[in-house]
Formats: sequence, structure tokens, C-alpha cells
Amino acid sequence: MLGFPYTRMRRNRRSAWSRKLVRENSLNVSDFIWPIFIIEGQNVSEPIASMPQVNRISIDIAVKEIQKIHALGVCAVALFPCIDANKRTEHAQEAYNPDNLICRAVKTIKDAVPDIGIICDVALDLYTAHGHDGILTQQGYVDNDATLEILTKQSLVQLHSGCDIIAPSDMMDGRVACIRKEIEAQGFVNAQIMSYTAKYASHLYGPFRHAVNAQGRLKGDKKTYQMDCANANEAIEEARLDFYEGADMVIVKPGMMYLDIIYRIHETFKRPVFAYQVSGEYSMLYYAAQNGCIEMHSSVMESLMACKRAGASGVFTYFAPYIAEILND
Repeated sequence: MLGFPYTRMRRNRRSAWSRKLVRENSLNVSDFIWPIFIIEGQNVSEPIASMPQVNRISIDIAVKEIQKIHALGVCAVALFPCIDANKRTEHAQEAYNPDNLICRAVKTIKDAVPDIGIICDVALDLYTAHGHDGILTQQGYVDNDATLEILTKQSLVQLHSGCDIIAPSDMMDGRVACIRKEIEAQGFVNAQIMSYTAKYASHLYGPFRHAVNAQGRLKGDKKTYQMDCANANEAIEEARLDFYEGADMVIVKPGMMYLDIIYRIHETFKRPVFAYQVSGEYSMLYYAAQNGCIEMHSSVMESLMACKRAGASGVFTYFAPYIAEILND
């Protein structure tokens, strides 16, 4: 095989049109899922100090914002509730209240924008007084099997409200199987499950906890159920189990820090895998750009392209409205 000077890799990079011609991956508006923080009230929009340009918004404002982003081509949103402290209990009863904040949000959004895909988080941390994703025993350990029953109830009220995709983020063993079995029995045979298959015990979730007013609430840590950042083979086994139990798609979280996991799951299973560009990753990029250390547009595009290049079918990103406008222009 001929080498230099007959082979020159820079030839294809010389012109902008040529670089576009040989580009291996691309970003489309439909690649992005926009996470939204929902709060009670009317015409309420509260800024989040740790996440610039991201607000907690009431359902009526959420409808207007989703109409805008849907018009730009974004086809799915993920909803997260910020509920009152008095509704957070030891056993997370509000999680399966059919009239809770998320269920009301889903119904209202679906009525206004029926073609938008709605993804609902299935976990108890936003509903428990102690901040854990499951039910705590007296010894302070999260009871796996007791939690499964509540997660299944939570999934059902969300589906009855019109949710399209159930996204278990709790990291309990067997939760996909339990949820799939029960929702099938109740007629939701076409409901999709997008499992957080590899959710790592990361320090990059801090701004998210501020966003849902959960900072300081967590007792201990989540290392007995979320994954160790040192482990990769374990993530492959988690994905295998989730697909076997009935998941249609899986998520790796955080996304940018675990591109190797996205790649390995994509290559191993040839099934849809999504990256979640988490709140800490968002804030790092935003503050670096705000302080003049990086250029916002190109840096955000590079971060999202890295997820696509690793094999992600799409990306959860708080930059979705910003990037959607850029791509449309």
C-alpha cells in the first residue's frame, strides 16, 4: 500500500465542502431530548443559580416552550418534578398519585402538543424525604424489592396520563422486568421503556439536585445501587439484563464522561443507546464559555458530536433549545 507522499490525509480536509463530504457523523435537531424541570403554579419561572439559562417552569410556561422547540424539530422532552417539601415522604406516596405534578404536566402538554414525545423519570428520589431512589430499611439500606412495587405503580400512573416512554433511573435490580410485566398486563403493550442502564454514582449531578430543591436532603450516598466509576464490564451486564427484561432503549449517565461505555454498549448490542449530558457537564461548559475560556457554539457542538461518534442514537441535553436554533439557522 502506498504511503507518503502519494497518500496525504490532509487532501480531504483542504476545503469546507470536502470536509462535509467525508464527515462520518452529523448532528440533527431530532437527536436531542430536552430535560425540563416542572414546578407548581401559574406563569412561574425560577432561575437555577447553578445552571445558567435553565429555569424551573410551571406547566403553562412549559407548554409554550415545548411548542417552540417542537417547531424547531426537537421531537422529545424529559420531565422532572420539583415538588413541595411537604409532599416528600419516607415511602414516596406522591410518586404514584395519579394527580401529581408530572401526571398533570403530561396531560396538559399532550393536549397542546400531541406529537411531542414525553419521557418520564421513574425513581423515588424526587419524592422521598431522605433523597434516595428507593425505600430505606431501618439500617439505612435501600430495599430493592419493596422499591420495585412503588416504581411499578409510578410507571402506571404516568402511562395513564399519556406518557410515551418510561425511563427507570433508580438502578434497582429487576425493575425493568417488573415494570414491563405489569404494564403489559394492563394493556400498555406499546409503551416504550428507556432504562438508565449505566447510571454512575457521579459528583456531576449536583446542579440537578439544586434544580429540584433536593440539595442537602440525601442521607448518605447512592453507591449501593448506582455504579462505580471504575467499572465498565458491569455496565455491559446491566445493559444485557435490561434488554433481556424488556427495555427498548438504554441510557448512559453521565454521557460525556463515559463515552467508552456508550461505545461498548452500542457495539455489543446494536440497540439504541442514549447519552445524558448531565447538569454538571452542562454547567462546566456554560461557565467556561461565560468566562471566555472556550467558545460556546463550537464547544457545545463538539461535546454533542462526541456522544454521537461514540454510538449514541441521541443525547439528553439542557442545550437543546440553543442548539436547535443554531441548526435551524
